[in-house]
Amino acid sequence: MRSMKDRLLLVFYHDVILLLLTWHCGGQSQMIGPTDPLVAMTGDNIILPCQLDPARDAVDLTVEWSRRDLKPRFVHLKRDNAELVTQNTLYSRRTSLSVNKLKCGDISLKLSKVQVSDAGMYNCLVPEIGAETGMELVVGSVSSVVMEISKVKNEIFFKCKSNGWYPEPHVFWLNSQGNQITAESTNSAKGSDGLYTVSSTVTVNKKQTYSLTCRVQQKNINQTEEAHIHVSGRKMRYA
Repeated sequence: MRSMKDRLLLVFYHDVILLLLTWHCGGQSQMIGPTDPLVAMTGDNIILPCQLDPARDAVDLTVEWSRRDLKPRFVHLKRDNAELVTQNTLYSRRTSLSVNKLKCGDISLKLSKVQVSDAGMYNCLVPEIGAETGMELVVGSVSSVVMEISKVKNEIFFKCKSNGWYPEPHVFWLNSQGNQITAESTNSAKGSDGLYTVSSTVTVNKKQTYSLTCRVQQKNINQTEEAHIHVSGRKMRYA
């Protein structure tokens, strides 16, 4: 049978251990997220990473994913183990959290069927412990390049066109040496869907030999599309 001294020591050690656990799992938790922008293409599914460090069970914690530029601002909200209806309708049925990952402190958000309107700054927050982090999502959309050709007397007009880009791309022409040549006209228009259509035109003498490349490029999402054509006298060959 334990003495009174032993029992008091046991209670003391129990309280110390409980205090250390509370300090370790509660007050010292922080959020880890990506430092570089995330890039997704329209139609993709993407994970927005967010992890508690040190890891702890987050199943019973409130999890808020939000964008400050939206009203309502909630992209996804979990409170009292329920998904609340205050979610912005732009994200309806497109966001989810993994219960299994929540048990390990992983509160990453899965975003399905990415849209142009999803581009922006996201905030991941667990209010009970004051841990949060932010990240940027860059959304891209690309399309193939189409070449249109028309002839007037001794000249050939080449029109390069591409629909469905985001963000707005840059379009330019290259000769056979890879040097940029001046376009006669270049246009860009944003549609009601938020996507850009670009076009550009050059003219050459049909009696001369040319190899032309029309390149449409968006460096922010590291995407390039191009079309090639070779003109030799009256013959034309696509590449």
